[in-house]
Amino acid sequence: MHGTTIVAVRRDGVTAIAGDGQVTLGQTIMKTSAVKVRRLEQGDGILVGFAGAVADALTLLEKFEGALSGAKGNLPRAAIETAKLWRTDRVLRSLEAMLVLADRDHLLLLSGNGEVLNPDEPVIAVGSGGPYALAAAKALLRHSSLSAPQIAEQAIRIAGEIDLYTSGQATSVLSVGGGS
Repeated sequence: MHGTTIVAVRRDGVTAIAGDGQVTLGQTIMKTSAVKVRRLEQGDGILVGFAGAVADALTLLEKFEGALSGAKGNLPRAAIETAKLWRTDRVLRSLEAMLVLADRDHLLLLSGNGEVLNPDEPVIAVGSGGPYALAAAKALLRHSSLSAPQIAEQAIRIAGEIDLYTSGQATSVLSVGGGS
């Protein structure tokens, strides 16, 4: 089972996250409209995208939301607490998923081995087309005046032109900050 490309971008005080909805089983496209990008009710405008096994990602997302509640909406602290739980819990350790976490000020990747990564540049991407979306988003950030949501959407489109497991159509583009 393959599928889903998630990309998050921050520009000019606006953070955007986008995901394609393609789910592929072998060489067959099973679904093109899966929504793996969400806006959380907790915190101050926290956006989440997930890639990997859906049940694993939803389990991890549930744990993150619990940590976010305990951290009073503090995204970095909640991510670290989730990573600690992920690494120490025998059941959680076997989860095969990644979360992209974003708010106005932070872009974080909660990886499959329980690490919290904060990228050097204000862009992060995961999933089957993640490397292509990352390259596209970095180029657009450096060499265009597109907004963060436009960059995220275009990065998904470009990744879809290269990666056969990425549809190229963003099923959801969410943003926070600025006038969003």
